[in-house]
Amino acid sequence: MTKTGEVAGEEGVLGRPGGGWPAVGVLAAATFTVVTSEMLPVGLLTPIGGDLGVSDGTAGLTLTVTGLVAAVSAPLLTMLVGRWDRRAVLIALMGTLAAANLLAAAAPGVVVLLVARVLVGLGMGGVWALAAGLAVRLVPEGRVPAATSLIFSGVAAASVLGVPAGTLVGELGGWRAAFVAMGAVCGVVAGALALLLPSLPSTGAVRLGGVLALFGRASVRTGLVLVALLVTGHFAAYTYVRPVLEEVAGAGAAQVGSLLLVFGVAGLVGNFVAGAGAARSPRGALLVICAVLAGAVLLMPVCGRAWGVAGGAVALAVWGLAYGGVSVSTQTWLMAAAPKGREAASALFVAVFNGAIALGALAGGRAADGWGAVGVLRLGGVLVVGALVTAGVGRAPAAG
Repeated sequence: MTKTGEVAGEEGVLGRPGGGWPAVGVLAAATFTVVTSEMLPVGLLTPIGGDLGVSDGTAGLTLTVTGLVAAVSAPLLTMLVGRWDRRAVLIALMGTLAAANLLAAAAPGVVVLLVARVLVGLGMGGVWALAAGLAVRLVPEGRVPAATSLIFSGVAAASVLGVPAGTLVGELGGWRAAFVAMGAVCGVVAGALALLLPSLPSTGAVRLGGVLALFGRASVRTGLVLVALLVTGHFAAYTYVRPVLEEVAGAGAAQVGSLLLVFGVAGLVGNFVAGAGAARSPRGALLVICAVLAGAVLLMPVCGRAWGVAGGAVALAVWGLAYGGVSVSTQTWLMAAAPKGREAASALFVAVFNGAIALGALAGGRAADGWGAVGVLRLGGVLVVGALVTAGVGRAPAAG
């Protein structure tokens, strides 16, 4: 068994190399793949809705359903897999994601599409919950913050490459082609996991009592509230970023992919900057993130109306820079708050994170249908301001 903090490179139980940075890299590819799979409809809402004959709000349910299922599956799968080798579980879950994306591509109507998105939620909830806490088992202790940032860089890279690339494929070959391509990527990543991950036997089965016991820690509760407010606020607005850019900034369909790329590049930078900052002070990092994110979301209508697409691009870049640090900073907060219950804390983190994605997509859909683009941004901004207050007054761990 690979012990916590042990130098990677030893032989695994089945004779494969014992992990190290190649294993960390393939986990980053896994987080990239699951987040891209989850977020793929963001840049495709308009063509999906047009093809299936539903509104943008209804098409947004493809995100809501995925988030809800991931929220439930993350803690349940973490407990159900018990002492199974984490490598085998991750490979199986990635295979589930591949099948789910191919089913989505073949969906004749919105019902089958939603069934496929249920399977996406099942696969991504398990992959994310297990992968998030594995850095400590793959690299020396002093390298764990950097390895954790690299694993979570897959989240930001999904915005940089995954969502814009999916949007581009959708524009060139139709939205179904984007899901076919995503299914192929999932298959490749499953093979890479089989090749590069060492055997990762469980260090101890996660039980319901252990998960629930974490709620007794004030710093864990504060961290979960932060995740809920930040992610709900972000996705209330970001799920509908395409119609927002079209209505507020006057962006054309051909410009949306480029603007999402701006968001993603900024997010990738924000991930590594925030990872370093959160390792020193999770509270300090999240105070900055919340303040910048709230300002960018609330000021986007002003920037878009004043300077058009250029103004929208600036606001989106600042938004991406701030949001790129959310995953790694909040995960660092929770790992520091529960150092002896990392896998259970990761399961709670992923559950709340994806429940917030679902809630944000749902709330944003109602706001989009009832209040329009500006209402979506105001809702998201207010929720992020709530996160800023929580980060300031709640109990925080001393260091990441």
